Amino acid sequence: MADFINAIILGVVEGITEFLPISSTGHLIIVNQFVKFSPDFTKLFDIFIQLGAILAILVYFFKRLWPFSKDAQHNKQTINIWSKALVGVLPAIILGAIFADKIEEKLFNPLTVSLALVIGGAIILIVEKFGSAKTKSIFELSYKTALFIGLIQCLSMIPGTSRSGATIIGALILGANRVVATEFSFFLAIPTMIVASGYSLLKYFHLLNLGNILILATGFIVSFIVAILVIKLLLNYIKHNNFKPFGWYRIALGLLILILLWN
Repeated sequence: MADFINAIILGVVEGITEFLPISSTGHLIIVNQFVKFSPDFTKLFDIFIQLGAILAILVYFFKRLWPFSKDAQHNKQTINIWSKALVGVLPAIILGAIFADKIEEKLFNPLTVSLALVIGGAIILIVEKFGSAKTKSIFELSYKTALFIGLIQCLSMIPGTSRSGATIIGALILGANRVVATEFSFFLAIPTMIVASGYSLLKYFHLLNLGNILILATGFIVSFIVAILVIKLLLNYIKHNNFKPFGWYRIALGLLILILLWN
């Protein structure tokens, strides 16, 4: 029973933090100091439950992402979105294959998370102060820009940086408005997390007994339900607000962790 309670707690954390620019991996590493499984299963669980959040994107944006409707223009736009997402994920696939294991070994700890939270928060505040929005539609994003956003996304391999934070801020730096930056972050997450989760399942396939599958399923379902709500709230929020509160939150949390580590 304790493992299922842990799965629910971690699923809630993942669902809340995956699409906010505050680092889901960083929050999971922090929570895992108190709520966790065996070391290897923790690594599998933390990545696998992100698929629940990804499914939330597919459900929430189903009409925009389904390329087989009767409307040819709609299908063309959908293919445009998928194509740019696939271009954007290429850097993460290449660099992840080379560096992911070494980064996980050396940097997955509270100190790295705290420093990345503070630095990322400061960058958010700077970009919000000096950035300018030129791109007002995801269809205006060039494939070159999508590739650059994908390169910036690779910074999220450092825990605490935030995949969504890196892609959103990267898109803002490259001229996208907040809605476009956020939506592209959602779409880019789909191939990115499918590849990461697939790799994790292959690596830890030996852990997939019935009990562990049920625990994974629990975290997956909870993450999906919470993420659906967060997507809707975030899209409504950014129509009239900026990302500064997330920047200040990151800085405050990062400094709090540093203080606790120091003591």
